[in-house]
Amino acid sequence: MSDSKRTYTDQELNAMSNDELARLGTELDGVTVAYRKARFPVANDPAEKRAVRAIYIWLAIGILAGIAFLGVYIFWPWQFQLLGDDNHMFHTLYTPLLGVTSGLSILGLGFAVVLYVKRIVPEEISVQRRHDGPSEEVDRRTITALLNDSWETSTLGRRKALQGLLGGAGILAGLVVVAPLGGMIKNPWKASELGIMGDGTLWTSGWTLHNEGVTLYLARDTGAIAEEHTGDSGTHWTTTGISRLVRVRAEDLDAGAMETVYPLTAEDANDGENYDPSRDVYENHMHSIHGPRNPVMLIRLRTADAEKAIEREGQEDFHYGDYYAYSKICTHIGCPTSLFEAQTNRILCPCHQSQFDALQYGKPIFGPAARALPQLPIEVDEEGYFVAKGNFIEPLGPAFWERTS
Repeated sequence: MSDSKRTYTDQELNAMSNDELARLGTELDGVTVAYRKARFPVANDPAEKRAVRAIYIWLAIGILAGIAFLGVYIFWPWQFQLLGDDNHMFHTLYTPLLGVTSGLSILGLGFAVVLYVKRIVPEEISVQRRHDGPSEEVDRRTITALLNDSWETSTLGRRKALQGLLGGAGILAGLVVVAPLGGMIKNPWKASELGIMGDGTLWTSGWTLHNEGVTLYLARDTGAIAEEHTGDSGTHWTTTGISRLVRVRAEDLDAGAMETVYPLTAEDANDGENYDPSRDVYENHMHSIHGPRNPVMLIRLRTADAEKAIEREGQEDFHYGDYYAYSKICTHIGCPTSLFEAQTNRILCPCHQSQFDALQYGKPIFGPAARALPQLPIEVDEEGYFVAKGNFIEPLGPAFWERTS
């Protein structure tokens, strides 16, 4: 309408009702409401009550699922449990419960919103002509009226219970998304008791126990798992007598071979002549394997290649004959440098193709890594087993601001 294009005074705008302002706003925006029909034109329509009841149900499901998610996330026993342990079932259900409750919380809110739009909000077809230009006072006033009109025609304003449920479901769905982020926040300077996984800080690992006078063997992972045992009390699974980690001797590796090894304390060694079938050291072995900075590559170079090896200054005695031990944690972003190319004596990281020279103290020669792989000083004890002669003298894995080398 041409009349909508003229300038309106404040007095004229104040004199208009909300419906008049809403109609004027659509005209100013070049919008034509071609069709509008209320979903339930008759008051107290039973169909409307059924529609609202369905929305209530989905919002209640979303709220209850959100509360259940927070309860599981905070209070459920999540600690690792071995097969056969009393709380093993609770441990295995932790992640599935998080997935089910978070999914129901978000889906409940989503279904409720979709149902509300499909069954409560009036049907409407509007056509708008696009135009450019800054917003004038009349535009600002009329858009407010349009928003008020949308609020009234949606009937949400008079549905107090629905408002509360919708707000509660929205808040809990948001918490479902945000709450797990709290578990990712870690203080890298907060130290706990030093153990086979380090003390929780970035500059320690299981190998740091050597600084406390603990003998640490280089042990390989056998992949052994719990075994089924049948006795007077019935059939159950047990790890008693099972050694996941076994100590490595020099003769266990062929020339040009590589073995991934982990720190094993003398107290937890249960193999060879010291094997005791009644001991259960499996859990401690698994902690060593899961230590984020524990994996080490034990490499046996060919004798001819070892004679050409270049030692790093201050680390000339870190190797034992043809045997070299390098951290398996890439100095780029912490991926496992799990590939050893025996023909070229190169250590490769499969994530971003960094390459390190095993003949030159693990020096990076290709890719994004800019720091040599830290070398573990090793020796062989009187029984022929490899042991750590000392701790790493530089930080393991990617660089961080607090490292001193």
